Amino acid sequence: MVTKPLGVILAGGQATRMGGGDKGLLELGGQSLLARVIDRLSPQVDGLALNANGDPMRFDGFGLPVLPDTIPDFAGPLAGVLAGLDWAAEQGADTLVSVAADTPFFPHDLVARFQDVAQGQAHPLVLAATKGEAKTKSKSKSGLIRHPTFGLWPVALRDDLRAALEDGLKKVVLWTEKHEGREALFPSGDADPFFNINTPEDLVRAKDML
Repeated sequence: MVTKPLGVILAGGQATRMGGGDKGLLELGGQSLLARVIDRLSPQVDGLALNANGDPMRFDGFGLPVLPDTIPDFAGPLAGVLAGLDWAAEQGADTLVSVAADTPFFPHDLVARFQDVAQGQAHPLVLAATKGEAKTKSKSKSGLIRHPTFGLWPVALRDDLRAALEDGLKKVVLWTEKHEGREALFPSGDADPFFNINTPEDLVRAKDML
């Protein structure tokens, strides 16, 4: 029987293109981005935490444990994944799913698809992917666009990830490819389900997408 993983929402970025602050606290259709992400991910996982740096009290209203990066100097999303993996290990979990706090439209079947793709893997490791053209996304050897903040991660490899980050690793896919990570293909249709809000213009577009 496949059990649900735990989940971590990555909100540790500096939001420079949005002028700083917490993108997850921006309002979209009368609800914060973070609240929308929590509502979408909660039914898919057995427990949820938030990765964020700075004063955790600003997230008190969400009722989630707040996990700061353990790797200094804003080492990127993998530092947030590592914080989540350490927390998941304390909870006795085998796997963790990560999502981004600025991406409110990700699929309702995200976790189920990850688990389907991970079948047969000794260490379940899967990134979300879509077809199409994008200048700022990471393309894989298969030609798919990878969305590396959305992944299924094995708790068993957290010390390997820690060592890689301490050695200066920044790019997610360099680590996932080393460990034979797979890709879960999601349909994109007319709108990218992994559309993320980086700029004020993106926020306007997201309101139209609602």
